[in-house]
Amino acid sequence: MLRAAAAITVLFLAGPFPASPAPRYVRTIAHIAPPPVTLIDAQGKPVPLAAVLDYPGPIVLQFIFTTCPSVCPALSTALSAAQPELGERARLVSISIDPEFDTPARLRDYARRFKAGPQWMFLTGSREDVDAVQKAFGAYRANKMWHEPLTFLRPAAGEPWVRLAGPLGAAELVAEFRRLR
Repeated sequence: MLRAAAAITVLFLAGPFPASPAPRYVRTIAHIAPPPVTLIDAQGKPVPLAAVLDYPGPIVLQFIFTTCPSVCPALSTALSAAQPELGERARLVSISIDPEFDTPARLRDYARRFKAGPQWMFLTGSREDVDAVQKAFGAYRANKMWHEPLTFLRPAAGEPWVRLAGPLGAAELVAEFRRLR
């Protein structure tokens, strides 16, 4: 009887249980000044980063590399699964952090693997330009194997970015996207 009373007391003092688990990621607001660089898209065409980011609608941006064994496939899987909910108005951008290996052809294969829709852009470029973009977004790591799972969202051109640091599933990504509005 005393054990039952003690257990009830502990539960009472612990307070109510949370309605849902805490997110596995950290959400912050980031003011980013992207560098004036030109990257290469999956068709091999030069694309000024400013033209990609001056898009008037919402953008979801991630840094990936096609041979990544863990973080990148998880990020890309979440983005792939979220595509229908994000809608055609959202621009999705994946920038390779391994430009020496990730050629436009490899990016096209990666895009097919993750069933990328027409609104999803895959970009690579010179080492210097890709590093400059990563540094502007606070995502640069000297070794690609040390990169973090980062997702950046922006509601419209000129607005601050939302930085999501940590693992993120499709449902969490869609919920964060809906918070932008």
